[in-house]
Amino acid sequence: MRPIRTLAAIATVAAVSLPFATPAVATPDTTTATPTVEEQRLDQAAPQEILRRSGFDGVAPDFARALAGVRSPAEAGRVIAHQGGQLWKRAVDRVQGRGPAGGDLSRDDDRPLYWARLGMTRALGQWRPDFPLTDARRAALLDTLERASRGEDSIDLPAETAGQRVKRIVVTGFDPFQLDDDVRRSNPSGAAALALDGTTIRTDSGPARVETAVFPVRWGDFAEGTVERALLPAFRSGPRQVDAFMTVSQGRVGRFDVERTNGAWRGGYPDNANVSRTETVPVPAGVPTPRPQPQWTTTTLPYERIVAADTGPVPVHDHTEVTEIPAGGTTPVVRPDGPTPGSTARAGGGGDYLSNEIAYRATLLRDAVGLKAPGGHLHTPVLQFGPGNTDPATGRVTDPDFVHNREAITAQVRSILTVVAATA
Repeated sequence: MRPIRTLAAIATVAAVSLPFATPAVATPDTTTATPTVEEQRLDQAAPQEILRRSGFDGVAPDFARALAGVRSPAEAGRVIAHQGGQLWKRAVDRVQGRGPAGGDLSRDDDRPLYWARLGMTRALGQWRPDFPLTDARRAALLDTLERASRGEDSIDLPAETAGQRVKRIVVTGFDPFQLDDDVRRSNPSGAAALALDGTTIRTDSGPARVETAVFPVRWGDFAEGTVERALLPAFRSGPRQVDAFMTVSQGRVGRFDVERTNGAWRGGYPDNANVSRTETVPVPAGVPTPRPQPQWTTTTLPYERIVAADTGPVPVHDHTEVTEIPAGGTTPVVRPDGPTPGSTARAGGGGDYLSNEIAYRATLLRDAVGLKAPGGHLHTPVLQFGPGNTDPATGRVTDPDFVHNREAITAQVRSILTVVAATA
């Protein structure tokens, strides 16, 4: 995900066995939570229309009713994990054509999942149960809901068997972002993740099972280890270890980019919570990681084959540019062909926002655990509304060009992933 900076660029409960701690505050909670910045956008007309026209407008009310019947913290954990998992499954099923569409919004749309989840998190924040619930416990329940409704805790790769070998691939996408500029926005990486989850890709070298997850556009979640917590079980050695992985986000207009190099720097662009962070990418305690922390990591995706393959109508580039502070220097310099020895990162090929960061974290984890598999980051083209529907103040939430563009991006992501699967 590449923040648009210029006109030219427009376009836990379930995981306690892993070495991550859910952030928590020990103060007892006696009041309901103030809705977050993201949750406050829910009341705008466009999100409500998206929910209504997809049939997801009943998700949050149904969740609130389920919470009302909960009588203990343990039951709360079970109910929330189930409800979150059902939302993820419902979103995947809708995109993949299973069950009723629930409305006239196109099935390929990723936005119902995003806005329905926010309705659920707001309901959880406002829930006042009949039993004591500390802030720490509420935070853990929120973490359960986030992970379950994003597919993060349901990456189910097939185990090796004595029969036919099935390759295992993990793909990640992102929520919509820059919603204060246009609350109607969709994210094609999230749409692609929903379309690919649980599917099998056929290649000349055998079938490949794809499992996916969708991550938040929030600096804080990344600092707390949400990426590593989701990927580590699939990266570790064992019968379900991945054979390839690809993180995906939205990038520039009119092109795909396979990002060659990822940098250890956060550039400070505001996230979906309107929070900024400018610092070296923080690695959470307990995460396997190289020491000292490297400034750069490199893709192991087969970028030459991807660029050469006929994957679709949009050009695919091997993107090698980075921004660095050269060794012994103080001023950032753009390098078209990658970093120089001893330099300090200021932007990877994917920029200095959360798409670069997920690529950095995933490839850093790859190196830390010794995973020998193709992996790296793909930037999709910017998803654009059709002519005459570009003004967020007067525009419609969808149009035929918008749907066609999103479907075409998803199809080409699938074709690129087929090239990756064939080389895994």
